[in-house]
This record gives sequence, structure tokens and C-alpha cells, in this order.
Amino acid sequence: MSFLEDIASFPRSALKQVETQVTTPGGHILVETRVDGSFTQRPVEGKSFGFVGDVKPDFQVVEVRPGLLFGSQDVATNLELLNQYKVTHILNVATGISNVFPDNFIYKTVEILDLPGVEITGHFEECFEFIDSARDKGKALVHCNAGVSRAPSIVIGYIMSKEGASFQAVFEELKGLRPAIRPNDGFRQSLVNYEATLMNRNR
Repeated sequence: MSFLEDIASFPRSALKQVETQVTTPGGHILVETRVDGSFTQRPVEGKSFGFVGDVKPDFQVVEVRPGLLFGSQDVATNLELLNQYKVTHILNVATGISNVFPDNFIYKTVEILDLPGVEITGHFEECFEFIDSARDKGKALVHCNAGVSRAPSIVIGYIMSKEGASFQAVFEELKGLRPAIRPNDGFRQSLVNYEATLMNRNR
């Protein structure tokens, strides 16, 4: 009997049931099991990660301009740190992250998915208005989940808008202050296009 015939004749009942752990793009962890020829999924309670599955706290705060700071969700949940930097307003551009100190700060939530297909410039106006208002009265913290893509993209766009600076110049400045930043490819292209829009507007 050939090897292929051996495999074909092997009884399915003798196969060992195997569970596969799957992490979704949204960070949820599921266990997938094959039962009677079909697959079933069940969530793993208490296990869920965002787009960046790093569980180490990230408390770096970057004050890139007077009254304008950005960082990760960890910063936004650390009251002592927020008070240390005299934050008065918090712009939350994460998904699924609660505003934990509503009695202490003025919040605005603009949920933005960290996906290349999302047109981040569509959120600029409401975000920039909030940042302007915050800087008039105090200090604004812009945060997302990891402080890597969404929050720095908003901050880069804001500085470009206010100062007429190029995307590359502002990106390199922020990268020097926080090396972890990496706007996704779609956000980067949107910011490059936004630079062209600003140049045409200022002619």
C-alpha cells in the first residue's frame, strides 16, 4: 500500500482533535475547534490585544509644541502623569478605549481605525478645532492605543496646517522625539496629499 493510500484509509475517528488559537485584526483571541467536519470558535476570556500586542506600559509623553502633547493610551490612564504635564484636555482617537477621568479633564473622542484604507484627513477639522481650543485654555494630549500611528498622524497634520511645514519635516521631528512612531501607509499617503493641498491653498 502506498503512502497516499495509507493516509486515505486512516480512520477519521483516530485523529486527535486540535484547537487552534487565532488572533483577529482587532486583537481579540479566539480558539477554533473542528467538530463534525465544521469549525467552531469561542472567545478566550480576559485575553484581548489592540493592533500592537505589546503589554508593557508605555508612559512616554511627547510635548511637541507648547500645549500639544501626544502618547499612548497608557499615558491617558495615568492621572499622576497627566497632572505632572498639566494636561487639561484629552483628544482620544483610539477605538474601544474609555475616557477614565471625566471629572478631571475635558475630553473629545474621535474613533479612528488604524487601517490604510481610512482617510484620516476627514477627521482633521474636528480634531484641530479641539486642539486649538485646548491650547487656548491649557494643554491637549492626543492619544490612540499605542501612540504609534493615529495620534502622531493627527499631530503631524495639525503642525503642517498651522506652520505650513512639509510632511517629511514634521515626521522626522516627531520621529526624533518618539522613535516608535509609524503612521500606516495609508495615513502617510494622506499626509503627503494633504501637504499638496496646503501648498495649493496658500498660493
